[in-house]
Amino acid sequence: MTSKPKDQTTSGAKPASFAPVGPLTGQITVPGDKSISHRSLILSALAIGKSEITGLLEGEDVLATAAALRAMGAKIEKKDTVWTVHGVGVGGLLQPETAIDLGNSGTSVRLLMGLVASHDISVTFTGDASLSKRPMGRVIDPLSQMGVNFTARTSVDGKACLPLTVRGLCPAVPLEYRLPVASAQVKSAILLAGLNTPGVTRVIEPVLTRDHSETMLKGFGADLTVETNKEGSRIISLIGEAELSPQKIKVPGDPSSAAFPIVAALLVPGSDIVVENVGINPTRAGLFNILQQMGGNISFKKKRAVGGEPVADIHVKHSKLTGIDVPADIAPSMIDEFPILFIASALADGTTTTSGLHELRVKESDRLHQMATGLGLLGVDVTEKEDGLVITGSGGEPLTGGKKIKPIETALDHRIAMSFAVAGLATASGLTIDDITPAETSFPGFADLMKELAS
Repeated sequence: MTSKPKDQTTSGAKPASFAPVGPLTGQITVPGDKSISHRSLILSALAIGKSEITGLLEGEDVLATAAALRAMGAKIEKKDTVWTVHGVGVGGLLQPETAIDLGNSGTSVRLLMGLVASHDISVTFTGDASLSKRPMGRVIDPLSQMGVNFTARTSVDGKACLPLTVRGLCPAVPLEYRLPVASAQVKSAILLAGLNTPGVTRVIEPVLTRDHSETMLKGFGADLTVETNKEGSRIISLIGEAELSPQKIKVPGDPSSAAFPIVAALLVPGSDIVVENVGINPTRAGLFNILQQMGGNISFKKKRAVGGEPVADIHVKHSKLTGIDVPADIAPSMIDEFPILFIASALADGTTTTSGLHELRVKESDRLHQMATGLGLLGVDVTEKEDGLVITGSGGEPLTGGKKIKPIETALDHRIAMSFAVAGLATASGLTIDDITPAETSFPGFADLMKELAS
């Protein structure tokens, strides 16, 4: 295809300044878990009957998934706080009338590529300038082995990117696929394709990634099993063609969103907060473990299970942090939280070393480079490696800030924006980020919530 991605424009940018405040106190909730929200909508759209979802994250990424599913025949509505989804059944997706714009949501496009793959329809996906730069080959490769045809724009460095057209195959060919890199999105795309594929679709996962897809697929009634072989790899087997039953789902708070107020409370002297109803699935809780190892005063109250997902209220107090060597094998359980960990490391006593983070180069931005550049502007001793950052912290001393520091570039990346917003609270005189609007993709009301904590 010859279409070009949308122009990246700053016309809608909204600069925002963040400065030191008094102690952060109080009880708060954060938006619903983004991963679970996407999957709740997708699986409900494939069930036969009406599903109800509460706590759904109403950020731009999840709303893009909802709009895409509507375009393919699902009836999705919101009344008060409840989202209802009338599903079309596995195999029942319809041909959309136009291309589907997924904005900035990499999760949406990769999961929906798998969903469409085993349907007899052709769908073109587009996105904004940031999403249009992100590589899609890791999803295209396994789905192509199932007989699915793809046409994609080729980037200047030879990678398959959006705009991208999926020409589904029904019936598709069942696949056994060993993940070459840890990726919950690739795993989920294959399993979603397997729902409408006769026979057994199998994914071999050498490194555990977030397991929401497996848990929720079983909850919706799919015939799915998970075993561990003698090498320690997880073998996930799904029997198609599946029939899914509608569910009532309560989405817990997103641990990736909770990470921002949690780190802010650790860094701001005198802070004492509780973040309520946060998902603490072990495949997502790596950051909390690392912060505790660094000396963070973090405790989990009222542990419980909601819809099969472990949930707790997280109590956080200001703490003196110490730098550590972060094990590379923990990356899959906190891959989205490294930007905010880098902020915590910048205020810690000693050096924090991270590695195995190649994935951060191909997120909404090159997160390693963006974080290293921004931290450098704040006077942080940071070294950018190919697969991580080495940060020598200030020992709790405020970072450089003020009007002499040019605005931090967020590169249309929500986690970069929110991470440096938190950093502003730990500077001598504040900082400005060039655009706070990306935060709306995953954390609607982020800036207001941070002000609430400081009031």
